[in-house]
Amino acid sequence: MPAMSTSEDPKRPVLMLLTSNWVSLLGVALVTTAGFSWLFTLPTQLRGHANNPYIGIIVFILIPVVFVAGLVLIALGIFIARKRIAEGLQEAPNRETYLRTLAIFLAATTVINIVIGTQGTYRAVQHMETVQFCGQSCHVMKPEYTAHQNSPHANVLCVDCHVGPGAAGWVESKKAGTRQFIDTVFHRVHYPIQSAMETNRLVPARLTCEQCHWPEKFDSTKLRILYHFKDDAANSQTQTVLLMLTGGGDLGGIHGKHMGPGIEIHYAASDAKRQTIPWVEYRYTKTGIAQSFLADGSTAQSVKSLPRYQMQCVDCHNRPTHTFELPERAVDEAMGLGRISPTLPFVKREALELLKAKYTSNQEAGRVIPDSLTRFYRDKYPELASQRAGDVTAAGAEIAAIYNRNVFPDLKVTWGTYPNNLGHTDFPGCFRCHDGSHSTADKQTTIPQDCDTCHEALAVDDSNPQILKTLGLADRIANLQKISPARAH
Repeated sequence: MPAMSTSEDPKRPVLMLLTSNWVSLLGVALVTTAGFSWLFTLPTQLRGHANNPYIGIIVFILIPVVFVAGLVLIALGIFIARKRIAEGLQEAPNRETYLRTLAIFLAATTVINIVIGTQGTYRAVQHMETVQFCGQSCHVMKPEYTAHQNSPHANVLCVDCHVGPGAAGWVESKKAGTRQFIDTVFHRVHYPIQSAMETNRLVPARLTCEQCHWPEKFDSTKLRILYHFKDDAANSQTQTVLLMLTGGGDLGGIHGKHMGPGIEIHYAASDAKRQTIPWVEYRYTKTGIAQSFLADGSTAQSVKSLPRYQMQCVDCHNRPTHTFELPERAVDEAMGLGRISPTLPFVKREALELLKAKYTSNQEAGRVIPDSLTRFYRDKYPELASQRAGDVTAAGAEIAAIYNRNVFPDLKVTWGTYPNNLGHTDFPGCFRCHDGSHSTADKQTTIPQDCDTCHEALAVDDSNPQILKTLGLADRIANLQKISPARAH
C-alpha cells in the first residue's frame, strides 16, 4: 500500500492545523488580543507606579484570563482538526493554503487589535483614573464620592491619595483593587463602608499628603470664624473667632508640636476607629528623651496588647477630603454664608427638625424637605411665603442638599457615622489625648488641655465681635448674608 502524501497525513505539523477550523482561529484571535493589550499596558508596569488600583484588574486578571482561554481554544481546535482529518471529514491543508490563510488572518487581527487597542485600552485606562470611575462605578462608594465633591480636594484624583508611589505602592494597589472588586461582586461589603484607618489599609501620609503639604513648613496662624444661630424666630446670630496657632517646623504651634523635626508620637488605640487612646508616647529623637502618658484608669499592662501606631497627618486630619457634617454645624455654616437666608423666621429650627427626621431614601428626602419647608411658611407666614417664595425655595433646596451629602439610608450612613478628629466640639478629636487625664507614671506631667495651646479665642459666642470690625470683615459678612439665596444659587 503506497504511503500517504504529506497533504493527506493527519499528523500535520501543529502550526498548519491552526487554520483548519474556527475554534483554533478564535484561540489565535484571543491570544493576539491579550498580547497587544499587555503591550499597551506595559508602560504603566515599567514606570513602577499605577495611577489607579483598578488597572490591576485588567493587567492581572482580565488579560491573563483571555490569554489562557485563547491557548485552550488553540489546543482544542488542533485536536478537533486532527480528529476530523483522520476520520476523513476534513481535507488536510497544504502548506501554501496554510501560510496564505494564516498570514491574512494575522494581518487582519493585528490591524483590528491596533485600532481597538490604541483607542479602547487607552480610553479605558484613562477613564479608570478619574474620580467618577472610583466613586461611581461601585454604589457603595456613593457617600465618599459625594463628600469628595464637597471638599477642598475636589479636584484631586482619588488615586493621588489612595495609591502609594513606587513598585510597592503599585503592587498594593493591584491587590486592593482586586479585593474590592471581588467583595463587591459577592456582596461582602461592610455597611457602612469602613475607612482605610479602620481596616489598617491606609497609605502612609508621608507618601501622599506630604507630597503637597510639608509638616516642617511653618504655616503661621489662621483666622477661623464659626457662625452659630439660635432656633428662635429671629435666628439670633453669634460668632466665635479663633486664631489658630497652626505653626510648624521648629517654631511650635499645632504642627510643630506634633510633627516638627525630631518629634515622634506613638499611641495605642483600643478601638478600630481610634477614638479611644489610652497610651501616648512623646519622643524627641534629637535628644533621645521620651515620655509615656497613660489615661486615667489605664495601666501599662492593660495597654500592652493594644495595636500601636506612629502619629501622622491623618490621625487628626482623618477627613481632609471625605468630610461629613453634623446637622447643626452644616445649617449654621449655610446660614452664615447666606445660602439659607437668616432672615426667614424660625428657619434654623425648622431646618434641624427636617434634617433629623427619618427618610427611607435620598430621593424621598430631596422631595419631602423642600415641600415641608414651603408648607410651613405658607401655613404660618402666608404673606412672607408669597413675597419671598424664592428665598424659601432656595432654603429648602439647600437643606435637602445638606441631608443628601451626609446621610445615605440605603448604605447605613447617617449623622456622625464617620467621626472627624479635627477639633473637639463635635467628636472627641483633640481631646482623645488632650483631655487632662493622660499623665506620666509619676503624675508630674500631663498632656495639656489649655485652650491657648492650639488657638487664641478672639471672640466667643459674641453677637457683634469687635475683632471683625477691626479686620474690616463685619460688613462683608453682613452683606453676604443679605444676598438673596435665590440669586446666589
